Amino acid sequence: MTQKKTVLITGCSSGIGLCVAEGLMTRGYRVFATARKEEDVEILEDRGLESLQLDLDSSESIRVAVTEILARSNNQLYGLFNNGAYGQPGAIEDLSRRAIRAQFETNLFGTMELTNAILPTMRKQGYGRIIQNSSLLGFVALPYRGAYNASKYALEGLTDTLRLELAGTDIHISLIEPGPIKSRFRANAFKKYQEHINVKHSVHKDIYLAMDKRLSNNTNTAPFTLPPSAVLNKVVHALESPLPRIRYYVTFPTYLFGTLKTILPTRALDWILKMVAHKENS
Repeated sequence: MTQKKTVLITGCSSGIGLCVAEGLMTRGYRVFATARKEEDVEILEDRGLESLQLDLDSSESIRVAVTEILARSNNQLYGLFNNGAYGQPGAIEDLSRRAIRAQFETNLFGTMELTNAILPTMRKQGYGRIIQNSSLLGFVALPYRGAYNASKYALEGLTDTLRLELAGTDIHISLIEPGPIKSRFRANAFKKYQEHINVKHSVHKDIYLAMDKRLSNNTNTAPFTLPPSAVLNKVVHALESPLPRIRYYVTFPTYLFGTLKTILPTRALDWILKMVAHKENS
């Protein structure tokens, strides 16, 4: 009997992670669907997924999860989909060092620590696929998203470097760059916004009041929003193509701004990005 290919996915409690986990399981993969909270692990198990707790903010949690997954899979791991992340809204001048550090702990440091933890296994077996869920905001910046912008820009830089360092191996690393996807991302961002931003004493108070209304309205989705299955399709290609792409765009805004960044002067692109932000908050 042929052993199923195993894939580890982070951030599976909802949205993209859950969709990809269930989609890959349907395609015959053995999926290790991880989540930060124990109650989410139980929900995932109830849905028929093989699930473990993995908190990207904790080195010990990463170590325990990787050890358990490799033990269960006989030290074989075909793929890693680094999906776990969140957004921290707020003007840069209103973000504390603590808030920015927390953003990087999850979106960057934990992600790279997990990647480094599984690379020896992939090198030993001689193959593997690493897929990083980045963002449109990994290559263009929107105002009031500075912490998230920075974490995704940094993820892309480390991923590009790692790709060069993996040259000559059969370990492929890809970036997925979605625009708006239907998920709990906005609701989770609103909680972080409430936790770290002091609206009352900010020079950006008027912007925040509009942002408050937008983030708290769960029924208000951004234009061109796609379901998480759009990301699943890219993950499948990155796992199954003999030569996976380096970058996968998802949603019309990603294709649009990917093109505009190559043809427009920076000031012209800045003007468009400011108009997009103004429309969102008006």
